[in-house]
Amino acid sequence: MLTQLSINNYALINHLSIDFSSGLSIITGETGAGKSILLGALGLVLGNRADLSSLKDTSTKCIVEAKVAISNYSLQDFFTSVDLDYEAETIIRREILPSGKSRAFVNDTPVTLNILNELRSKLIDVHSQHQTMQLSDASFQFEILDALAKNTDRIASYKRGFIQLGSLKKELLSLETAQKEANKQYDYNLHLFTELEDANVKEGEQSGLEEKLEKLNNIEDIKLNLSESLELSINEEVGLQNLLNTLEFKISKTASFSKEYQELADRITSMKIEMDDIVSELETANENVDFNPNEVEEINDRLQLLYNLQKKHYVNSNKELLLVFEELSDKVRKVESAEGDLNNKKEEISAISAKLDAVAEKISKARTSAIPKLTKQLEFLLTDLGMENARFSIKATLTNTYFSNGKDHLEFLFSANKGGNFGELKKVASGGELSRIMLSVKKVLSENTQLPTIIFDEIDTGVSGEVSNKIAAIMGLMGNNMQVIAITHLPQIAAKGSNHYKVYKEEINGVTTTNLKQLSVEERIKEIAEMLSGKDISDSALTHAKELLS
Repeated sequence: MLTQLSINNYALINHLSIDFSSGLSIITGETGAGKSILLGALGLVLGNRADLSSLKDTSTKCIVEAKVAISNYSLQDFFTSVDLDYEAETIIRREILPSGKSRAFVNDTPVTLNILNELRSKLIDVHSQHQTMQLSDASFQFEILDALAKNTDRIASYKRGFIQLGSLKKELLSLETAQKEANKQYDYNLHLFTELEDANVKEGEQSGLEEKLEKLNNIEDIKLNLSESLELSINEEVGLQNLLNTLEFKISKTASFSKEYQELADRITSMKIEMDDIVSELETANENVDFNPNEVEEINDRLQLLYNLQKKHYVNSNKELLLVFEELSDKVRKVESAEGDLNNKKEEISAISAKLDAVAEKISKARTSAIPKLTKQLEFLLTDLGMENARFSIKATLTNTYFSNGKDHLEFLFSANKGGNFGELKKVASGGELSRIMLSVKKVLSENTQLPTIIFDEIDTGVSGEVSNKIAAIMGLMGNNMQVIAITHLPQIAAKGSNHYKVYKEEINGVTTTNLKQLSVEERIKEIAEMLSGKDISDSALTHAKELLS
C-alpha cells in the first residue's frame, strides 16, 4: 500500500509530500491543475523512462520518493531473488540529475528499471482511460480468468517447464544444424582420421628415428673408431687395461705402509673396474655395429611419412599431429554418435512435453470451471452499472500449441444489447461501456489477487447520475480489500472516499506551481459543492454536497 509520496523539482512541483491511507481515497482538481503531473511523478518512481524535461529547475536534481507498506503481500521471495533487502515499509526513490542521467533505488540499494518495473507490477496498478483497450488483449483476458481460477502456482510451474522446453528445442535445432554441417565434412574427416590411425603416430618416435638414421649413415666411421678404441684398451703391451693392471700391482705393494697409499690403491682399483666395464661395452658395441640397407630405407620411409603428415596438417611435430588426430576423432565420433544424441534430446523434449501437457490440462480445467463464475460476476456488476443487457461469451479451448501461459485458445466475446451478436470487446463496446467493464474487471481482480494498490484515472468519464453512484459504491467495496485511489470529476464519486485530496495551482513570486493537500470536512463540502455548481457555490449545492457526504 502506498503510504507516502514525496516529489521535489518535478514539472510544476517545487516540493510536495502527502500521506495516503487505506480504503478509497479521492483526488479532485480543476482541469489543468496538475493531476497528470502527480501520475507522471508516480510513474517515474515506478520505473517509467525519464528525461531532462521532467526537471522544474534544470540546475537541481529531481527526486521522487514513494513509501509502500508491503508486510501483508508475501514479497520476501521476490526481494531475495533480485538481491534486495526486504523492509516492511519499503522506500522506492528515483532521481534525475541535471545531466539527464537517471538513478533508481529500493531501500537505498541501486536497481535497474527492469527490477523497478517488476516490483511495480506487484505493488501498484495505475489505470487510465486508454488502458481500457487492454480488455481486448488476450494476455489480460487470461489474467482475469486465471485470477478466478487460482492458477498462479500452476502457471508458474508451467512457465518453468515452458522455458526448459524452449531451451531443449534450441539445443535440438543446434544439434541438427551441427549434424548437417558435420555430415558435409564427414567423408573427408574420416579419410584423414583413418590415415592418421593407420600411421600409428607416437609422440617421441620422430627424434628416435632421426637419431638412428644419423647413426646408420655414419656406420663406417663408427666401426673404425670403435675398433681403434678397443685396440687402445686391450693391447697386450701398451693397452690401457694392461697398464692399469700393472699400476694396480705396483701400488698395492705400498698400500700396507700408509693409509694414504691404501686410498690411492683403492682409487686405482676403482678405475680398473670401470675400465673393465668400458672394455666390455666397447666389445659389445663393436660386435653390434652392422650396416643394414633395408633398415635405412625403412627408417627413411617412416620419417618421410611423418614429415608428409605434418606438412599436410600444418604442424611441426608428432605431438601436434596427435592433437589433430584427437580433433578428427572427436569430429568423426560426433557424426557417428549424432543420431544417438538427437534421440536422447528428443526423449528429453518428449518427457518435458508430457509434464507440460499434464499441467496445461489442469490449467485449462481450472479456467473452464472458473468461466461461469467470472461471467456471472461481470454481468451482475454491469447490470448494477446500468448495462442490464450485457452478456459475455467466454470459452477456453485446449489446443496442441504451447503458449507462455498454457495451451488454451481464449475466446472472450461481449454483447451489450439484448439479442445482439457477440463480438470482440473493442468492436462492440463503446468507450463508456469499456470503462464500466474495466471497473467490473478490476473489482473481480481485487477480490482474487494480492495487489496492494490500484489508481483509477478518470475511469468515470462518460457516465453520470445513478451510474456514477454505482461506480462509487464499487470502488468503495474494492477499498475493503485494497488501497484505491481515484482521480475524478464526479461529485458522487468524490463524496464516497474515506480521504479527499485536492490538486491545485498557485502562483508564488510570479511562478506557477502545482500542489496537493488533504481536505478537511469543511473544505471537502466546499470542493464537492464547487464540483456540483461551479465557482459560484449556491446554498443548494452546499446542501447537496452535505447530503452526498452523509
